[in-house]
Amino acid sequence: MKKSLTAIALAACALVAPVASHAQTEVQWWHSMGGALGEWVNDLAKDFNASQKDYKVVPTFKGSYAESMTAGVAAYRAGNAPHMIQVFEVGTATMMAAKGATIPVGKVMADAGLKFDPAVYVPAVSGYYTAPNGQMLSYPFNSSTPVFHYNKDAFKAAGLDPEKPPTTWPEVALAAAKLKASGHKCPFTTSWISWTQLESFSAWHNVLYATKNNGFGGTDTRLAFNSPLHVRHIENLGNMAKTGLFVYKGRENKADATFVSGECAMATGSSALAGSVKRNGKFGYGTGTLPYYPDVQGAPQNTVIGGASIWVMSGKKPEEYKAVASFLNYLSKPEVAAASHQRTGYLPVTKASFELTEKSGYYKQNPGADVSVNQMIRKTTDKSRGVRLGNFVQIRTLIDEELEGVWQGNKTAKEALDNAVKRGDEQLERFQKANKG
Repeated sequence: MKKSLTAIALAACALVAPVASHAQTEVQWWHSMGGALGEWVNDLAKDFNASQKDYKVVPTFKGSYAESMTAGVAAYRAGNAPHMIQVFEVGTATMMAAKGATIPVGKVMADAGLKFDPAVYVPAVSGYYTAPNGQMLSYPFNSSTPVFHYNKDAFKAAGLDPEKPPTTWPEVALAAAKLKASGHKCPFTTSWISWTQLESFSAWHNVLYATKNNGFGGTDTRLAFNSPLHVRHIENLGNMAKTGLFVYKGRENKADATFVSGECAMATGSSALAGSVKRNGKFGYGTGTLPYYPDVQGAPQNTVIGGASIWVMSGKKPEEYKAVASFLNYLSKPEVAAASHQRTGYLPVTKASFELTEKSGYYKQNPGADVSVNQMIRKTTDKSRGVRLGNFVQIRTLIDEELEGVWQGNKTAKEALDNAVKRGDEQLERFQKANKG
């Protein structure tokens, strides 16, 4: 009996041992992707997990970009931060200033023995997430840029050419007037007001949004988006709002749903809106470049990135960082990055994924899908590289507050922009004082 029990015990150990030796290393990934984009994120993790047996990535939705970044910082302070957190581009300067909270993605990859070359990424994307010393700080996961979305069916009904979207702001106003005359109650709208109408507007026209090369040259930057050109543009939008040609639908991406539903016929917003339109739109869909003013010298230049990157949090075990590196390496594979670009409308973050998409004939089969890429791969200038500011989330919020006065007819464009610059500079001063040295 004793021998029998011993044999059983040994057999049981033999069965358990292989399982223990192949236990998966689990890593947590906090993100802000909901709806169709949330399904994409879950599928990425699922496919990675199925591609190997050593690691398991667990994605968790943590609310809006601002909410997830706040939650991540709070979790780090409490000692229970996730391994990876998706942070929107507006939070980049804040994450850079959080000394000790993160580990540069380049270091994570090198420590894991994986090849990591920033040169394989689209320059306008990788440059945004790179420190002055040339080290890449975060992984450019979902990068977008503002484009012009329009409803081809609405264009036909209004007597407009559905294959020729307006390319200048005067043309947008004329198209909006025809759409309104045909019975459309929301001819034009926009999401992410600061990003589309001030930040990208500035880069597209090759004018500064802020001094010190839009913040890339130091934290002692100050806002500059109350120039005559900026005032002229916001004034024009304000006049369009008064006549019902532009309908303000709310902050952040609130306007997106009104375009997808067909309520609004034209919209400026993220290139990633394409994924939702493909999934839920019931109309002919077209994409054009961001509008510009033809009398401005140097326009159009290039647009700036939006979206988010993946930051790796500090304080984890070496094996867990290997899991993180393996996952990021998987996301960088040309076929994976190309599939993500085609599914979502986000930019192909690597040159290889763009070339793979182009060779596949995707752009020929989907006219307009390459608009976002072509806007971004142009040569950048010191004025158009992007905007990287401290307390950027707060600055965008106060810009929304001031411009809402214009849309409601309570403030002039100059008054609103001057106020926004003054209040925004106070935020920049606070950030500068808090991060000296």
